[in-house]
Amino acid sequence: METFSDTLTVDDFAKFLNVTPQYVRSLIRKNRLPAEMKASTWFIPNSVMNQTDVMMQILPDVADQQNKNAINKKLVALSFFSGAMGLDQGLREAGIDVVLASEIEPDARKTILLNYPEIGLIGDINKYSTDEIRKFANIKKSDKIHLVIGGPPCQAFSTAGKREGFNDDRGNVFLTFIEKALELNPEFIVLENVRGLLSAPMNHRPHKYRGSNFPKLSEDEKSGGALSFVIHLLESGGYNVSFNLYNSANFGSPQKRERVVIICSKKLKKIPYLIPTHSENGEYGLKQWRTFREVTSDLLESNQEAITFPEKRLRYYRILKEGQYWKHLPENLQKEALGASYFAGGGKTGFLRRLAWDKPAPTLVTNPAMPATDLAHPEMDRPLSIQEYKRIQEFPDDYKLFGSILSKYKQIGNAVPKSLGKAIGVLILKLLNNESIINITSDFQYSRYKKTDYKSFTKKHKKENELFLFS
Repeated sequence: METFSDTLTVDDFAKFLNVTPQYVRSLIRKNRLPAEMKASTWFIPNSVMNQTDVMMQILPDVADQQNKNAINKKLVALSFFSGAMGLDQGLREAGIDVVLASEIEPDARKTILLNYPEIGLIGDINKYSTDEIRKFANIKKSDKIHLVIGGPPCQAFSTAGKREGFNDDRGNVFLTFIEKALELNPEFIVLENVRGLLSAPMNHRPHKYRGSNFPKLSEDEKSGGALSFVIHLLESGGYNVSFNLYNSANFGSPQKRERVVIICSKKLKKIPYLIPTHSENGEYGLKQWRTFREVTSDLLESNQEAITFPEKRLRYYRILKEGQYWKHLPENLQKEALGASYFAGGGKTGFLRRLAWDKPAPTLVTNPAMPATDLAHPEMDRPLSIQEYKRIQEFPDDYKLFGSILSKYKQIGNAVPKSLGKAIGVLILKLLNNESIINITSDFQYSRYKKTDYKSFTKKHKKENELFLFS
């Protein structure tokens, strides 16, 4: 039986958690925190503080921590904007273990520690000096860093958003990441981001304020200005830069997710592209793209954790077959199904989508039941499940995710597919070990778009970049 010396009062426990006493009492009322009433006062057992699962549930966030492992000084890698560690799992599979993760979302931070309890962990990179970053990574100032990798928030550059770029706080943290990375001075810096980065301007002018009735676009309002500035910063910091837009399906992911990957090196003047392992139909002697059926067919329907579609939307899904979307509805139902969105521009291909069994999945989103980005099972009248999300993003089935079901969707949906992370890791290791790299072919189509590589981009933007950067 617990004695008074083995317990804490509500006030003491609140101080330990750095929360209010009211928050602690709320936890007790909701039966999320074990406590016993004695003489009109609640007491919490001291033993709770050593129960990781309980503490994860009740803490608003987890504390930063220093890496607890012995560090392999021959290969030091730091990860920023780590999320649920999808990219980092790929690096690990290639042979690169990151010693530090950086993430601000509490649920994702808990996910990281549930799966990697020994890793160094920090939060908002704006709040740490490079000396502090090294301390949490458990490396000395004299220790060499081989890789700094990160995917800064992409919403500021996404074509689906307002495209505020560096005027957005999320865009500003992109620049902070570059500044910190340059100061850490690793052998390689790797950045991944959305396709929209290729066309994002420094300052976005809404389309309704363009055209013959408005002034011409200034240099910092033109397409590609944001990426041009990023390249300028990296090259000014002494790094050579290479990038391309990559379809994750070409590296073994069962998902046609496209990401810009920028690889920077101080030593190498010519940095090769990632090495594909798959192609759509097995071209170049590679394996064929992996499909939704291939990675999910063994999942039992009774074990799927998923949110639901509104009954109104299910009416249309019951008509659609696998691989179809709203345009496959009878014409008299199309306008009814989309409502006001029917008159919006664009192809609206995200509405009422059923996945195809024998193709890779489209890009996973943070919520598969949002009206404009539906992701429905090929046959079942429901959104994709958490288990299917994990398979598509290549998380292990037993990978622990902290939070509500919507939080889990968000964490997985925001992740980098493991196969793409592995391709990055494989290339970096080959470059670190001075291994020769043979390109499969000069005309390999890395994505569905053309001229998305560094050489094509800089050639297109060279003149306007010079005007912008040096005016």
